[in-house]
Amino acid sequence: MSETAHETGGTGPSHRGVEIGVTAAMAALGIIAIVGSLKIGAGWGADGPQGGFFPFYIGASVVIASAVNLAQVVMRPRDGEVFAAWAQLRLVMAVVVPTAIYVLIIPFLGIYVSSALLIALFMRWLGRYPWHVVGAVAIGMPVLTYLMFEIWFLVPLPKGPLETMFY
Repeated sequence: MSETAHETGGTGPSHRGVEIGVTAAMAALGIIAIVGSLKIGAGWGADGPQGGFFPFYIGASVVIASAVNLAQVVMRPRDGEVFAAWAQLRLVMAVVVPTAIYVLIIPFLGIYVSSALLIALFMRWLGRYPWHVVGAVAIGMPVLTYLMFEIWFLVPLPKGPLETMFY
């Protein structure tokens, strides 16, 4: 991606900055795993490993790997390379933000209504499909998902107020 950003003359976050940010985020996740493991017991009990034994060592491995990665990034000379152009990142965020909102509204609207809204949004906004195609797919996919999971596989999925009216 950085080559494209250089070719187009775009600016954006530096490759180095993104690497440091991702390393810090991964280290934070590792620390959270370690702290949680210590709370439930990360040692060896009379009957074998405690509940936090394996998560503790996985978290420790993540923290160590993050430290090694950070050391490599800091020791490497700055090259001024751009990770991605801001225009490219806007395209990524056009997918990430609606998807994050989708995940957040599932507990309130249920998976079927949320999915219909997400599909309709993506098809109309990003795909520029005509409304009749948007409506058919946005309604058809959740119906097919309902039939497959709820009826054929007998796996209940989260339902919202609209879906519970049908029961």
